[in-house]
Amino acid sequence: MIPEHTLLAKGLHVRPTAMSRLLSAALFLSLTGVAPFALTAQTSVPPNQVSNFKDTSMLKPPPGVPVAIIEWEDLECPACAHAFPIVHEALNHYKIPLIRHDFQIPGHIWSHEASLYARYIQDKISPDLATEYRREVFASQYQIASKDDLHNFTQKFMTTHGKQMPFVVDPTGEFEKEVRADSALGEKLGLNETPTIIVVTQKHWIQVKDVMQLYTAIDQAQAATAGSAAPAAHKK
Repeated sequence: MIPEHTLLAKGLHVRPTAMSRLLSAALFLSLTGVAPFALTAQTSVPPNQVSNFKDTSMLKPPPGVPVAIIEWEDLECPACAHAFPIVHEALNHYKIPLIRHDFQIPGHIWSHEASLYARYIQDKISPDLATEYRREVFASQYQIASKDDLHNFTQKFMTTHGKQMPFVVDPTGEFEKEVRADSALGEKLGLNETPTIIVVTQKHWIQVKDVMQLYTAIDQAQAATAGSAAPAAHKK
């Protein structure tokens, strides 16, 4: 169902009947080329601050997962550093998955290399250690001013955790491909800021413009998921 306020925003007004809803949906699609469900699906916290995304088809949790968080982050971004502990506390509290993507902001001189180090640790050593690496990079941003600083930081991190720093981190280019794929996905979305944090369900999503309201967004998503599942649970 298309909310009446959505159509009013486009200068349209309909009575809440089945025929008028179908006609309005067809008219909207013919005028804009955008399926009307894309508008009903997008909300934000705080309200009415949804970014002007282009293609939101990737904003879904993995199959069978009711609620998840999707995040694009830049390891050199102070706002991402602020959001990191809040996001991960929410993951632990709600026991929901995180789908993390890297997205470098132009002008950041070492974040791309940091994402390659993080991918190496994730794929070759341990996802948990990679998360810890990201955590420590965020906490140490003020100490990292160059790629050499980052290299020295990473080498110390590896030694501290009993691991050996490879001479060449990405000899085959596999991590470069992963990071570029993340960036391409962000460009497809129309992303223009980091962090971009979105709480997703199988049917709708909520953009978190204020990370302090992340719990509110998750509560809303879980309530909507429970509500949509309730009728099916009572079928015989």
